[in-house]
Amino acid sequence: MDGNKRWVSGHLEHPDRDPDRRELVAQEQVPFGSVLSCIDSRVPPELLFDTGLGDLYVMRTGGEAVGPVVIGSVEYGPMTSGTPLVVVLGHQRCGAVAAAYKSIRDSKPLPGKLQAIVEALRPAYERTARDRGSDPVETMVRAQVKLTADDLRSNKDLAPLVKKGVLAVVGAYYSLDTGKVEILTGAPS
Repeated sequence: MDGNKRWVSGHLEHPDRDPDRRELVAQEQVPFGSVLSCIDSRVPPELLFDTGLGDLYVMRTGGEAVGPVVIGSVEYGPMTSGTPLVVVLGHQRCGAVAAAYKSIRDSKPLPGKLQAIVEALRPAYERTARDRGSDPVETMVRAQVKLTADDLRSNKDLAPLVKKGVLAVVGAYYSLDTGKVEILTGAPS
């Protein structure tokens, strides 16, 4: 979050982005966090958290949609190198969520494999339909983050690490307008 404060203020440190760091992590990596975020080109976790080479595991899918390969990728850091933090990061004006919302609402499937994203986001749509926020797409973005973070937190392989207090699974929301990351759920105490 300190890195995000630097991003918002424009006082970036650009840490761990030099040949010395490249040499240090060439043989081994020990990232301090894993981030599951959207593919959106405006939401690169390494930049908006002002981190560098070897600092984060990053997985990016449309609307933070998950499936077995993505879940395995999220599990990799905590289960192999003791990464203590997983962040599920949604964002303002998410195109993937907007497309999924419209597809489900209008009963019009998206072409190709895009429909797989729609189906992965269906639980967030259903929660949004139940909760009825003033902006359904933004409500759905936040619902998707919370549902995904909750699912990861209760995952059979990650839950024991969460219970021991060696892993935090945090849901967060990124504002495209301000650059600020807001913690929604799972903040460590």
